[in-house]
Amino acid sequence: MSTLGKDERALSAVDLFAGCGGMSLGFMDAGFDVARAYDNWDAAIKVYEKNFNHPIIKMDLTNEEDAIKSILEVSPELIFGGPPCQDFSTAGYQDETRGRAVLSISFARIIAGVHPRWFVMENVATIRNTQSFKVACSIFKSAGYGLTCKVLNAAHCGVPQARKRMFVIGGLGESDGFLLDALNENLAERPMTIRDYLGDSLGIDNYFRVPTNYSRRGVFSIDEPSMTIRGVDRPIPKGYKGNPNDSAPVSEVRILTPKERSYIQTFPKSFDFFGSKSDINQMIGNAVPVNLAKYVGSILMKHIAQRKVIGK
Repeated sequence: MSTLGKDERALSAVDLFAGCGGMSLGFMDAGFDVARAYDNWDAAIKVYEKNFNHPIIKMDLTNEEDAIKSILEVSPELIFGGPPCQDFSTAGYQDETRGRAVLSISFARIIAGVHPRWFVMENVATIRNTQSFKVACSIFKSAGYGLTCKVLNAAHCGVPQARKRMFVIGGLGESDGFLLDALNENLAERPMTIRDYLGDSLGIDNYFRVPTNYSRRGVFSIDEPSMTIRGVDRPIPKGYKGNPNDSAPVSEVRILTPKERSYIQTFPKSFDFFGSKSDINQMIGNAVPVNLAKYVGSILMKHIAQRKVIGK
């Protein structure tokens, strides 16, 4: 819910590396006016166009000069985005030399070039251990931004999923850590379970998620947070015989459908996913959970509103 008064103008925002729009939805729910989005993946762009009224522009954001020129056309007060992170996620290679890590640096250079009042960058928790992260933060600091860096577990932010993500929130002229207290104070005391969020609507009490190896459990209860939603859709393998920690016999459960996994990413049921099966799964798995983005956006919006009250 927006903290703006009736006569106040919503703050304009731009979504970089928008994907199918999880962050856009969350920041819109927090009260921001998303004027434009950018991405370079055709399948995601088509889905974004179907679900939003504002434009999304196809652009390679490593072309920083063109990106800055385009974004300045709308003069956003906030830029947010999640540069693709597969090469240093725990599910990826954890190798920042493979190319994708440089996108966080491109994001930082675009921020420095456009110089919005505020920005939010989302990424995997392990980005904090990379040289790319250090370089990006140095660019932000040199451009005059105070930074709040916080790893959030989505399960404590209104999402029925154990998904840890790093958020870097920047404000011109702010002190480092300026949003840290608010981010911590508003966390839920206990993690949200699937049943907390979806009730009995799935028609199941347990489900299967393919483990990274068969020594780990594969069957989970909806009375716990989901494991991190991944960008794959694999059937129950014949080689999986069960695990002592499974919440039910593997013979009695099924996998979640892509649409059900989108609910766990807190996309609304009305959100229209389409395209190839692999594209849909990748879009859903790569997305920032809507309610996680809303959590961060709402806290930032409240901070901005308080700044306006005291005239800063």
